[in-house]
Amino acid sequence: MTNRYEVTKSNEQWRAELDPSEYRVLREAGTERPWTGELLGEHRVGVYSCRACGNELFRSETKFDSHCGWPSFYSPLAGDRVELIEDRTLGMVRTEVRCARCGSHLGHVFDDAPQTPTGDRFCMNSVSLKFEAGQAQAS
Repeated sequence: MTNRYEVTKSNEQWRAELDPSEYRVLREAGTERPWTGELLGEHRVGVYSCRACGNELFRSETKFDSHCGWPSFYSPLAGDRVELIEDRTLGMVRTEVRCARCGSHLGHVFDDAPQTPTGDRFCMNSVSLKFEAGQAQAS
């Protein structure tokens, strides 16, 4: 990952701040096992931020149950909060979602959610996010 981000740290700094599972997902684009993430069943009102840098990414109002095994949202807080990058790993073409502030891997976005206002499913790793309950919706 390049140094074009507002928050930049060496791999050693990231390793010191993140636990091994967080580092594997956030900095090495790993994926947590489906149905295991702590935020999958989170239904309180609040905000979801990047676990690595604290950038606010999603509001609970856009979270929905997509039955895919990972927390899913139909829209980020604002378009400039995430970065979308073509991902051709694992023999398929997908769109990776990264934090626009620090470049950390969050998950992938798919256009397979017709039941939502945007049709998009931002399929995020729980370990990439931290949740803070009770924040009011931004105006």
